[in-house]
This record gives sequence, C-alpha cells and structure tokens, in this order.
Amino acid sequence: MSVMMQAFYWDCPRAAEHENHWWTHVHEQVAALAKAGFGVLWLPPAHKAANPGGPSMGYDPYDYYDLGEFDQKGGVRTWFGSKEELLALIGAAHANGMAVIADFVVNQCSGADAEELNPITGERRWTRFAPASGKFPRDWECFQPSPYESWEEGGFAGMPALSHRNPYVFGEILKLARWLVEEIGFDGFRYDYVKGYGAHTITAVQEYRYQRAGKLVRPYGVAEYWDNARPIERWIDITGFSSRNPVRAFDFPLRETLKAVCDQYGFSLRNLVNRPSLAKDVSRAAVTFVENHDLRDQGRGIVNDKMLAYGYILTHEGCPCVFWKDYFVEDLGQPESANGIAALVAAHEKHAGGGTEVLWVDDDLYIMQRLGDAGRPGLVFIWNNRGDDWRGAWVRTRWRDSDFTPVAWWSGSDTHRPNDQHSGPEGHVAFWAPPRGYTVYVPRP
Repeated sequence: MSVMMQAFYWDCPRAAEHENHWWTHVHEQVAALAKAGFGVLWLPPAHKAANPGGPSMGYDPYDYYDLGEFDQKGGVRTWFGSKEELLALIGAAHANGMAVIADFVVNQCSGADAEELNPITGERRWTRFAPASGKFPRDWECFQPSPYESWEEGGFAGMPALSHRNPYVFGEILKLARWLVEEIGFDGFRYDYVKGYGAHTITAVQEYRYQRAGKLVRPYGVAEYWDNARPIERWIDITGFSSRNPVRAFDFPLRETLKAVCDQYGFSLRNLVNRPSLAKDVSRAAVTFVENHDLRDQGRGIVNDKMLAYGYILTHEGCPCVFWKDYFVEDLGQPESANGIAALVAAHEKHAGGGTEVLWVDDDLYIMQRLGDAGRPGLVFIWNNRGDDWRGAWVRTRWRDSDFTPVAWWSGSDTHRPNDQHSGPEGHVAFWAPPRGYTVYVPRP
C-alpha cells in the first residue's frame, strides 16, 4: 500500500474551526495529498455518535447507518458533516487515485434509548437502541454478558460491549461492513480496539467478497492492537489463519522506540536494530506511524525532533501512516522543501522498494539501504544522533560505480544540502547526515 494519511486528530472540527464541515475541509486537500504521493485516507468514525455532553469524535457509536442524515443525538449532521459531503469526499479521493478506509468501531456502543434488565446479572443497563435509520436495533442480548457470551473484558470506557458471539450481532456487523464498502464506497477498515472482541469477526470482514460496480473489492485492513510486539504478532497469526486477505496492525512497539530516540538524548541508535518491531519481524503486516489521535492529543506525543521518526518510517519497510496534525497544523509537510514530510513521501513512493540491510549502526550513527525491486530502485538512509556536527561512515552498498544524490534531509540546526556521493568499483561510499538529522540518498539512473 501507498503512504496513508490519518485525516483527523482529536477535536479537529473545533480546533480547525470546521465544526460539522470536516469532510469538506479534507476534500479541499485531496488533490494536493494525491500529488504529494499519498495513496490512502483514513477517516474518523463517520456514523452518528451518542454525543454525551457535547460533540463526539465517533468512538461512542449510536446509529451506525446515520452518516449525517437523521435528526437525532443533537442534530442531523455529524460533527464531521453530512452524508452527502462524505460521499463527495470519497468520490474525490477515488478520482485522484486514493483509497479511503473507515474507522470501524464495533466493540462498544453508547447513547441507548432505554434501560433494560439484564437477567443474567440482575442489573439495569442502557442497552436498548432504536436508531432512526431503523437498522441494527439492539437490546440487552446484543451486549456482554449475554446468553451467548459471558466474557466481559472487552468493556471500554464504561460503555456496553457488543456480544459478537450473538449470531444476530455478528450478522449485523457483516452487513454493516458490506454497506460501507459496496454502497458508501470505503475501501477498507481501521479496526478500533480489537482487544475487545474475537479475531474471527475481523477475519470474516476481511474475507467477504465485496462487489462494487461489478468488480471484486478486497478491503484493506489495519488493527489497533496496543501491546508489545509478540502479543501483536500472535494476534496477527490468529486473525490471518487461512485468510486470503490478512489484516495488518499498527506498529506500536516501533513507535515507542522512535519516541525514546527522539525524546531521550543519548538513547542509542542500536535500539533501532535490537528492539522488536513489526516492521523488522513481520514487515508485511506492519503499519508504521509516528503519532495518532490517542498519543499526540492525550499527552503522549513526541516532543523533540519528530522529523527523525518520520525519516525512519518513510524509508523502511511497512506501510507508513502520517498524522494530519503533524503535516498541516504543525507544518511539517513542507511540500516545496526537501526538509519536510512531503519529500519523504516522494522518496518512499519512488525509491523505497525491496528488503532492508543495515550497513552501519553504533550509538550515534545508523545507515541502512533498501535493496530495491522492479518498481522502486532502492535508497540509503542515514541517521545522525549527535547534535554537534555532521557525521558519516564508509559503507559498502549494492551499487557499484554509481552516483548518489540526496532527495530528502533534515536537521534542527543545519539544513544545508548534503553533497552528492559516488561509490567505487566494489560499492564503497561515504554517506553523511547533518547534526541530529537524517539524509536520504538515492542512486541516479
């Protein structure tokens, strides 16, 4: 997959002064994002949310089929806009060659219309849902604990958790996925809080043979499984068993390593090699990222030299995801500069192919080459962890008697263009990166 853009951040409609018009705001950037090389848009939950106490980002689902057309839960429009504006955004993305994935929130629900007695526990809970769309009404048997399921570890933020083992619930989730792909036009899913329910649900959603305009649609899927590398890998194996369309997962372990390198001066670059990550161990399933709405906007964001982390994920294996707030609000995109995320996206799309080989690593210097494939010829990435001067080393690359030119570079203190380089008859060449910065070199054709 191409580079993904997470097209939202926490409270973005209000922060950006686009309340109830976020879809239109994103629509306005689609052509520029496609031109920069982005190929996937990840949108926030599009359904009508419970909206308790104010506008909602959608992680408290009420009516899954209300995309901003029914007058309920505070109004007709969602906080992001109307159904028509969402459809226009998806259409514009497709016209520009971009895929669009939906945030699929099927662990918990909120905003029920009435309380009910759960005879299993003897407690009254808000579990009767009568949405205006008339689709997927729910009662107490749809939530844990139910006659089908006693496991209650899947609760999130005090909201009742859907009982996926109830055949009715399971069937409605599959109907919802089909509607989002075949009628609304989404091309895949970001699965929210997958620790809360069985992997079989995701396997079924991923495996369904969706049809749109007479063509088979195989949905892209990426899961939020927030844990260490080994548990995520085990979950990927379980979910992908006997699947022809296996799901991916966000690389939380790599992100924590990148945060440590960026925010802890002197943190050894050897950790980029020694610490487990999905990108290193199961790269086919890794979606790498630097920030997201949970981390950046809840006090766990990277504070220092964030561009170093973007330099890493946009040159290494895995499907990289860029955070809207970093690209636009923090102005790290820099589309006309070699010092921004846009230059890294271009390097990824044009050159970051093939396997990865680490050519040099010590506490303060890291040099890697991508070996290239039929469509992307490869690149060299240099990370200098020292803040006092330029640093480099002689390494042996796969390219003999070749010229190299820098296509992206960054430093917080020195943004001078790195020099071109030339490899000898055995592929030996010296590569350099600026103080506390990186350089991306590519071989000239």
